[in-house]
Amino acid sequence: MTVILLRHGVSTSNTARTLAGRSAGVDLTDRGREQAHALVQRLGSLPIEHIVCSPLLRCQRTVAPLADKLGLEPEPDERLLEVDYGDWTGKALADLVSEPLWKVVQRHASAATFPAGESLAQVQFRAVSAVRERDRQFAARHGSDVLWIACTHGDVIKSLLADAFGLHLDGFQRIVVEPASISVIRYTPTAPYVWRVNDTGPELSGLAAISPRTGGESRSGPVPGGETGTTDSTDNGVAQRPDSSV
Repeated sequence: MTVILLRHGVSTSNTARTLAGRSAGVDLTDRGREQAHALVQRLGSLPIEHIVCSPLLRCQRTVAPLADKLGLEPEPDERLLEVDYGDWTGKALADLVSEPLWKVVQRHASAATFPAGESLAQVQFRAVSAVRERDRQFAARHGSDVLWIACTHGDVIKSLLADAFGLHLDGFQRIVVEPASISVIRYTPTAPYVWRVNDTGPELSGLAAISPRTGGESRSGPVPGGETGTTDSTDNGVAQRPDSSV
């Protein structure tokens, strides 16, 4: 089973440099809406069977164009909600950096609990539980491998990637997850495998080869000597990315 972890597009809170948390009504900016529509081109040709998302508006707006293209109804899951930042919600990041807890969040995340909010350990537990439970449900429903999307928030995705990497939660801030980026985890009976991290490029057709149902190779574990690749391209699409250089 393979999940595409999609972070919502740029939000009004991102540009205002505030900690949105679970504040109601935080929408996408014009740039965020462009990113949402670009997902149709980036992911619209893939055999995606389900779209699960955080119930917050910025995630709903991000997946709406793609869901319309694929004829899918997004499925909200509260376990994919943004971190409950408690008393930090809505505050300017510039004001929070002087708080003693800020350094704990950055360096010792497993010990961080937001005032009147939740701990980052709780965030990771609920997010991993949600993704693994959805994986089991989709496998039972379809009787085969399924490619699906979970649209959620930056810290939530970083906690999922840390779990898949076998990385202690204290190191999750070393992972970068930009707005509208995708990261991909394939869950197997023995271990999760990370296929993409923070991918913001346009060429994602290689993801179709992860699913055995599309005729690609089944991946049940690492390949001795290194993976052989899933596309005919020799550059994995890097040459087409706007941030690539020769």
